[in-house]
Amino acid sequence: MPILELKGVSRRYKNGQITVEALKEIDLTVEEGEFLSIMGPSGSGKSTMLNLIGCLDRPSTGSLILNGRHVEKLSDNRLADIRNQFIGFVFQSFHLLPDLDAQANVELPLIYRGMGAKERRKRAVEALEAVGLGERRRHRPCQLSGGEQQRVAIARALVGDPALILADEPTGALDSRTGNTIMAIFQRLNRDKGLTIVQVTHERDIALHGSRVVHLKDGMIENIEQVPEPLVAREEETEIPVA
Repeated sequence: MPILELKGVSRRYKNGQITVEALKEIDLTVEEGEFLSIMGPSGSGKSTMLNLIGCLDRPSTGSLILNGRHVEKLSDNRLADIRNQFIGFVFQSFHLLPDLDAQANVELPLIYRGMGAKERRKRAVEALEAVGLGERRRHRPCQLSGGEQQRVAIARALVGDPALILADEPTGALDSRTGNTIMAIFQRLNRDKGLTIVQVTHERDIALHGSRVVHLKDGMIENIEQVPEPLVAREEETEIPVA
């Protein structure tokens, strides 16, 4: 069953007197439980596509369907509800609040839902344990390695029990060993929890951890590559923490 459909989706921006076509007539279907990678050079439309899928932006034309529901004309408040309840976001730069420990950072999306403190704490601890950081939950970001900070960000994306995880260059700020660990976590969540994952990356070896790779060029899908045997990543047991 499709969890995501883009039908004839275009996105145009005005830059003074010039109209920039960031995406042109995109048709794409993502099945529930799929691990999809999006690749392309700078300016190809990768980030624009991810913003549209994540309900952070609206298409200029075309239809965007999430879990069977057209969302392109919903109000800003309804889009915010969808982001909070249906989608988990993972970014290259982590976006953790420095004055909060890992558990408090993970609890943040649940505060916006109005969830009580006891249930928030329970869910946050479970999410951190799912990424191997249960014992580091009282550490602040400055006390964690880059890979551990990204795992906290993944736990924050997971805590609301989303159906879809969107990752924007999730290994871009990490070394290859740590990036491999992040891919292993994504593959485990995809395999064991059935989470649908859509990631944007410029690294081919990262893209090949998914089952399909969408290649974008000049705002259009150049081709879609099937990956018959995705690369299998391995989770490292330990990382060197920040001093």
